[in-house]
Amino acid sequence: MKPQTITTPGGEELVILPRMEYDALRAAAAGHEEDAADAAIYDARKADLARSFDARLPPEVSAAMMRGDSLLKALRKWRDVTQLHLAFKTNIAQGYLSDIESGRRKGTDETLKAIAKALNVPAEWLLG
Repeated sequence: MKPQTITTPGGEELVILPRMEYDALRAAAAGHEEDAADAAIYDARKADLARSFDARLPPEVSAAMMRGDSLLKALRKWRDVTQLHLAFKTNIAQGYLSDIESGRRKGTDETLKAIAKALNVPAEWLLG
C-alpha cells in the first residue's frame, strides 16, 4: 500500500502509512540508535588506543595471557627472562617474584615499577 499524504492548515505535510510499516520503521530506527551507540563506544576505545599507542600489549603477551599466564609471567617470557634473572636485576627475592607472578601477592607500586623497568615495559602495564 502506498503511503498517503495530507497537508495541515499550517502547510505541514503529513504522511499516513499502515501500522505495520510504521512499526517496522520504528524497529529499524531503534536498531540504528543501538548501532550508533555501539559505534560511539568503538570510536572512543579506538581513540583511547591512539592516544596511548605505546600502552598496547604485544600480541605474544596477549596470546600468553589468553592461554592462562598472568601479565607478569607473559611479559617475563616475552622478554625471555627467568624468574631468577629478573629477581637478581630487581633485587627482589625469587619467591616473592613468584608470588606476584602467580597472584598470591600483589607487589607494591615500587616493586612493580622496578620489575617494569627491568623488563623494559611501561610501568602502567603492571600498575593497572
